[in-house]
Amino acid sequence: MAPSRPRLMVIGNGMVGHHFIEQCTEQGLNHIYDITVFGEEPIAAYDRVKLSSYFEQGNADDLMLASSQDYHAAGIALELNCRITGIDTLAKTLQSQDGRRWHYDVLVLATGSYPFVPPIAGNDRRQCLVYRTIADLEAIQEAAMQSNCGVVVGGGLLGLEAANALLQLGLDTHVVEFAPQLMPVQLNDAAGKVLADKISALGVSLHLSKATSEIVDGERALHRMNFNDGSFLEVDLIVFSAGIRPQDSLARVSNITLGERGGIVIDDHCLTSATDVYAIGECALWQGKIFGLVAPGYQMARSALSHIRARHGKHPVVPFLGADMSTKLKLLGVDVAAIGASRGFEGAQCVELSDNVSGIYKKLWVDDTGTYLKGAVLVGDNSDYARLLECYLSAEPLTGPAVDLLLAGELDSCDMKDSAMVCSCHQVTKGDIVSAVVAGSHTLGEIKSCTRAASGCGGCASLTQSIIDTTLVAQGLECQSGICAHFDHDRQSLYHLCQVDDIRDFTDLIRRHGTPASQALAQGCDICKPVAASIFASLHNDYVLTAANAVLQDTNDAYLGNIQKDGSYSIVPRIAGGEITPDKLIALGQVAKEYQLYTKITGGQRIDLFGAALSQLPEIWQKLIDAGFETGHAYGKSLRTVKSCVGNTWCRYGVQDSVGLAIELEQRYKGLRSPHKLKFAVSGCTRECAEAQSKDIGVIATDGGWNLYVGGNGGMRPRHGDLFAVNLSTTELVTYIDRILLFYVKTAARLQRTSVWLESLQGGVDYLKKVIIDDSLGLNASLEQQMAHIVSSYQCEWKTSLESPQFLARFNEFINPDAAPAEPTLAYQIVREQRLPLAAPARPDANRVGGEIALGADDASPYWGEHIVIKVLEEEGAL
Repeated sequence: MAPSRPRLMVIGNGMVGHHFIEQCTEQGLNHIYDITVFGEEPIAAYDRVKLSSYFEQGNADDLMLASSQDYHAAGIALELNCRITGIDTLAKTLQSQDGRRWHYDVLVLATGSYPFVPPIAGNDRRQCLVYRTIADLEAIQEAAMQSNCGVVVGGGLLGLEAANALLQLGLDTHVVEFAPQLMPVQLNDAAGKVLADKISALGVSLHLSKATSEIVDGERALHRMNFNDGSFLEVDLIVFSAGIRPQDSLARVSNITLGERGGIVIDDHCLTSATDVYAIGECALWQGKIFGLVAPGYQMARSALSHIRARHGKHPVVPFLGADMSTKLKLLGVDVAAIGASRGFEGAQCVELSDNVSGIYKKLWVDDTGTYLKGAVLVGDNSDYARLLECYLSAEPLTGPAVDLLLAGELDSCDMKDSAMVCSCHQVTKGDIVSAVVAGSHTLGEIKSCTRAASGCGGCASLTQSIIDTTLVAQGLECQSGICAHFDHDRQSLYHLCQVDDIRDFTDLIRRHGTPASQALAQGCDICKPVAASIFASLHNDYVLTAANAVLQDTNDAYLGNIQKDGSYSIVPRIAGGEITPDKLIALGQVAKEYQLYTKITGGQRIDLFGAALSQLPEIWQKLIDAGFETGHAYGKSLRTVKSCVGNTWCRYGVQDSVGLAIELEQRYKGLRSPHKLKFAVSGCTRECAEAQSKDIGVIATDGGWNLYVGGNGGMRPRHGDLFAVNLSTTELVTYIDRILLFYVKTAARLQRTSVWLESLQGGVDYLKKVIIDDSLGLNASLEQQMAHIVSSYQCEWKTSLESPQFLARFNEFINPDAAPAEPTLAYQIVREQRLPLAAPARPDANRVGGEIALGADDASPYWGEHIVIKVLEEEGAL
């Protein structure tokens, strides 16, 4: 019988506890120990740093760090919904709340922290909640459905995150802070003032220097918060986010030494006063300090692991010697960063930059000789963060005046030393990334997997990508920039060449700027031809199906409709802003009924008709155009919809006419071809019923005008839009959108959504503001002129096409229409009183040949013609 293995147990399945387990599996400790992990929550570890994104998704799927199955696959037992209530450190046993017992040889406490709720009379009333776990967020979401107004008690990091959550839930949002400024731990008073101004502009009401004495019944809301100065605030929902306290109660009852003000005392190896018991993360107290960020917790986890691993061989021990608490984040869309002694210190000298117009504040703290950078605070612009952090962590003397650090711009990865820290979450240096690239990891995804860089908070992703690119070039490796084998140019370069050289057809483009091998044939491929067609349309807005342009289009654009899985097409007329008259609604119903089309109201507030045969498209569209409809461009990389709520026309919360603006925007931009599809939304108030912050262009009404968001995205990789400008007039708003859209069209990569494009810009939204608002590149006049041309030259592509016999000739399913079968070849079934495609039988006998599935005559069925070849499209987004 094999000897039993020692038992390693971890209490706590938060981010730090999970990171410890990840390190265990990477270093093979799961083959030395029988490992058991205890978590009090019903689900496995998830990302608390990005907790507010829960409200964007409506679920926790994207937050999950692992599943129970992942733990099981690694041979690790995971006990969820299990609270450990006692530790016998002499007998080395654990006891759970339900009476079960376990024996351990090594124990790691990763119990984290709990939210501090100020001792205020009435703090336990209904809808007085905390912001810490997914269960807390579910409770907040449920309470918000019964609330109009919410407040967060606490104006620190977590408090502002909670305020963002309330805003996303559509509540009138307030923040109450005891200190005279926001983020009093990290920011000085001037930085706090700039941050307060920016957050107030978003519609959040701030109540600073306020101490709540009691919470009682309100007259106009559920609660009244009475303040010590005699004032009060009435709200329906209260969220406490006033800091954290170490979760040390288990250690306390188990006689493990605690600090005077709490926290489990640890040494440089994260060992506690109890034999073979370690503590890591926010529950641990090292030299009188609690570290409230995830990165120091990860360092503790690695330190404890190295000490445990050294018991089983000559492995290096990495002591925990403290951690840098510098942080860079975005709070309600506002860049904030703090490095080192961000509030200054006695005897310090400083360099201060304050730009009240742009809402940017920066301050550097240096020693009394002005030689060493000791701290920094940044609000409104984080572009200097990487340079300042490297300078601070290196502890090397400055080579010039400190002010030069604020005037040097963003840090070029080429200028960084190999020892420079890139990813503070996982302690990854530039040298680590360079070594990984040299070893064969050439993409950001591969670097994330092997070094963990950019896999924590994600703030270092762009810098990591820059290091990858420069290292590839330095190694003499190709860094692919061309869109395909026929061009060495990317989409941005091709756009510029077509604009400057006034190129209007593909043959001219490929013969002048294609690779030498492709110039002779001038044929191109299914990648470069649609790109060229899109560029021509964006620049000139000519009819997309002229003889020269038609051969460039992909399947959908070629027939002005989206092909479906059964070979039929969908029909999507434009319904601007989601507003439709009864007559048009009846017309759609009549067409759908006549042609037996499946009818669906979409999330974009349109009505889609499915199941039209190719030959039916012209006659259906003729009926729709006669009824006053026009194409909805659902087949093209262009503006799809502008979603809206009813605004102040009907809603008692609305402050602006969101429907009117949505229709105006949709009518203006409906002819614009772009690198990828575009979706807009307009909300009539901050309750955000139109979900504008998840759109490429999002507009939210305020009492002072319109707030503009850019770069939002739903789908597989959701992204919250960045706040671009606030309280704009309608004229200002439209002008900014004109410029943003055409700058995107001009500079984006092929099939690049605005969310990815914005993240790829050096400087992100701040750089975009300089281009669009300040006209830093001198482009605005030309962008506005080009948009004016696009708007004035719009044409409904279906209306134009119906007047072309040459175009109509293509709408037949058969090359020899005279021999077409009398009966339809597509089979359908009736489900929920609508016609749906009948699922095709499995094709196990299909022959796959060179990326195609060839079906012979023996395969004939109602679903398949006698001779069919289906091309397997591998290019993402080809349809």
